[in-house]
Amino acid sequence: MKPEPTSESELLDRARAIAGFSYLELAKEAGMTVPKDLTRDKGWVGQLLEWHLGAPSGSKPQQDFPELGIELKSIPISYTGKPLETTFVCVAPLIGIHGLTWETSHVRNKLSKILWFPVEGEREIPLSERHVGSPLLWTPSAAQEAQLRADWEEIMEMIVLGQINQITARHGESLQLRPKAANGKVKTEAYGPNGSIIKTLPRGFYLRTQFTGQILEQHYA
Repeated sequence: MKPEPTSESELLDRARAIAGFSYLELAKEAGMTVPKDLTRDKGWVGQLLEWHLGAPSGSKPQQDFPELGIELKSIPISYTGKPLETTFVCVAPLIGIHGLTWETSHVRNKLSKILWFPVEGEREIPLSERHVGSPLLWTPSAAQEAQLRADWEEIMEMIVLGQINQITARHGESLQLRPKAANGKVKTEAYGPNGSIIKTLPRGFYLRTQFTGQILEQHYA
């Protein structure tokens, strides 16, 4: 892996330097093997980008570049430049959350500044032949943060009130909550009705495609 970048400009220079290359070309330089598909290797693209950019965090619950305050996110796009899937932000806390605010939340920290990497995502393109696009360093506008905050507060209020199993993917205009587990056997604790502790599937926060689509449209149109 390349050394951790010491400045935002150094990170952007590295990001721009790999734009336009295929996964195979980037994997060869990193000494990595391109998987046949991403079914069992969902994090492979992120790992490839992290190697080239010098991201130190790995799977730790912090920003990918904590010293710079920047998160790294790849975003698979269609031929027309539209996001093909929602973007995972972080695992949602389901207990011990009384007093937690948007300002101190892990979600806000992760979304405060993101280095977006659009990547080819159409399934008929072999993984090795897919290319990395031009990077974008993004910070939410006041209006975008207000919407994210409203969604987060609505969802977290339902969690605190023991309504975790009533939250669906339809809640939230920009930010949604969905199950986040390798399989249905994985369980975690959450608040149930009347303040009791129940077992439920872990949940994760995701950005909706219309939200990320707007970001791409604003900056690449």
